[in-house]
Amino acid sequence: MKLYNTMSKSKEEFVPLEEGKVRMYVCGPTVYNFIHIGNARPMIVFDTVRRYFEYKGYDVNFVTNFTDVDDKIIKKAIEEGVTADEISKRYIAECKKDMEGLNVKPATTHPLATEEIGGMIELIQTLIEKGYAYAKNGTVYFRARKFKDYGKLSHKNLDDLRSGNRSLLVSGEDEKEDPLDFVLWKPKKEGEPAWESPWSDGRPGWHIECSEMSKKYLGEQIDIHAGGEDLIFPHHENEIAQSEAANGKEFAKYWLHNGFLNIDNRKMSKSLGNFFTVREISEKYDLQVLRFFMLSAHYRSPLNFSAELMEAAKNGLERIKTAADNLRFLLGNASVKEMTEAEQGKVTKAREYIVNFEKAMEDDFNTADAIAAVFELVKYANTTTDGESSKAYLQALLEMIVKLTDVLGIVVEEKEELLDGDIEALIQERQAARKERNFARADEIRGELLARGIILEDTREGVKWKRA
Repeated sequence: MKLYNTMSKSKEEFVPLEEGKVRMYVCGPTVYNFIHIGNARPMIVFDTVRRYFEYKGYDVNFVTNFTDVDDKIIKKAIEEGVTADEISKRYIAECKKDMEGLNVKPATTHPLATEEIGGMIELIQTLIEKGYAYAKNGTVYFRARKFKDYGKLSHKNLDDLRSGNRSLLVSGEDEKEDPLDFVLWKPKKEGEPAWESPWSDGRPGWHIECSEMSKKYLGEQIDIHAGGEDLIFPHHENEIAQSEAANGKEFAKYWLHNGFLNIDNRKMSKSLGNFFTVREISEKYDLQVLRFFMLSAHYRSPLNFSAELMEAAKNGLERIKTAADNLRFLLGNASVKEMTEAEQGKVTKAREYIVNFEKAMEDDFNTADAIAAVFELVKYANTTTDGESSKAYLQALLEMIVKLTDVLGIVVEEKEELLDGDIEALIQERQAARKERNFARADEIRGELLARGIILEDTREGVKWKRA
């Protein structure tokens, strides 16, 4: 399996740190509003990467955080006259609903920055002790130039950064030893949430949050660190500097970054009026269509969102679902059980499409070519089955389609309608899981119910549900 590593700017053979296991960290959203379709791209892409590793038999420890303390969250809280905690909790819940709609699997762990402050303070203390950081008037800065490999991910030259691109530098130049130094801890301002630290009552800088959460839940070294290409500099560059300076070892072996999403060939922005949230898209399309659209291009390519392309994705997805439905219909009416010799030969031929699918996915997760292989399989199923086909042959083809689409997170299985009693039982199990703080299982149950057309609403009176 080959992955394109941003660090080396080349495709490299994937060799895990520990055989059969993958430790993967993906930077999650800052939760101050509904997630937009730009946020959705890395969620879908790296969920698919995770699914493929699992399909190949790897045990994947998949961590993605929620940044729940940030200037944007504080600003929103002040505007609404509520606490920052209230804003972040509200939009974490909304984000999880959208992730369910997109069929993004819950992470192994979804850490919250505000629950990991103690570890961040310890990490900053280590950096100060090692001479990589210094405190000034309650703020702690990282000495970027002391870390000799600074710039190795983004391939930026330190002197060029300093002289020609001051917009990339962190503010507070007057206090810093060097304009390149960046903030690890900052003192609170009036009305902001704050935590006690040896330097001031304040809060961590954004970059240190991911370094600490990755270390706590995955260890000092990880296999894959991923996110949008907008995070390469300064966020991921700073994460590398902090983590490697503190731990004295390589932070991540492979760095994966998805390309930008444009709207009608223009950058998405509120000022241009082409800014769409996932929730808004869900009012026009099944979110499975958005997922299918996102996977129709290679993850590193820029992707252009338009009504025409969404319609094309809708039609493509419909072709796959219709083929699966036809196979189910034929299965329900098939009288012959066992495969004929000719059908056995056809199954062997159909397996070639699975090989093509895997080849595409193992070439840096080329989902566009993987989808092409699924379409070939669908066409083959449509043209080699009829009312005379055996149950075993029909079942074999259906299982192949379901297996491959599941790797892509596309649901083609027909779900039986749940009885009210079954729904209530799953809700009870979800409540019990939440009480035990097993949030991954609670999210899984919500996702299972949503996939079966059951929408949950957590209210003060308890959990209410309705059929979509």
